[in-house]
Amino acid sequence: MSTQSKGKCNFCEKEYTKTSMQKHISACKERKHRHDIIENDKKSGYFGLSITGKYNKDYWLLIEVKEEATLKDIDKFLRDIWLECCDHLSSFKIDGTLYDSNPAPSMGWGQPVKSMNCKLKSITEKGMRFDYEYDFGSTTALTISVFDYRIGSPKKEKLTILSRNNPIEYICDECGEKIATSICPVCIYQDKSLFCDDCQENHDCGEEMLLKICNSPRFGVCGYDGSTKYPD
Repeated sequence: MSTQSKGKCNFCEKEYTKTSMQKHISACKERKHRHDIIENDKKSGYFGLSITGKYNKDYWLLIEVKEEATLKDIDKFLRDIWLECCDHLSSFKIDGTLYDSNPAPSMGWGQPVKSMNCKLKSITEKGMRFDYEYDFGSTTALTISVFDYRIGSPKKEKLTILSRNNPIEYICDECGEKIATSICPVCIYQDKSLFCDDCQENHDCGEEMLLKICNSPRFGVCGYDGSTKYPD
């Protein structure tokens, strides 16, 4: 059995796998302490979302989002932290309805398509699971589940990162010894596509073709070269 990736709680810094982290978050004493500090009479609803690479579950995010936030807010966050390379289209699929970043006018056939400008509280509830895709050519697919809902004091931020997986280390395909730091998008489906700093200098496709290995399920795809807003 392969080892599951771990991440740190952004409140107490303890490390857990994604499943254990979901359980920990609701009981984290440091998180509760911070909530108590800002406790007041006003209340807001918050959804806890678990976001995982559909085909590579080692990459995951746990976030808390205001119920007043929209799918567009989540789309922007996912682009900022994991995905954005060439301003591709994206969509959520929830209960058979597509919510597109740039919805085309209805033609009266096919799946219903709506705008992402809809609030979470109108379409989601605890226990739901739905899909997300970025780039309909070289697609990065994610699975999103609503693992929590709570009522608490309002926060300024629409979205808070609770935890994310630690950066995943890969061994260089060429030397088989050192940590890989780059990947060749041309050779990605071949035996040798991951290279350490030393071995990348002699790669047949040239160093200019290489992309850096990022803490994202999109690393090595299209022109994705990491997030500038959320460092690994």
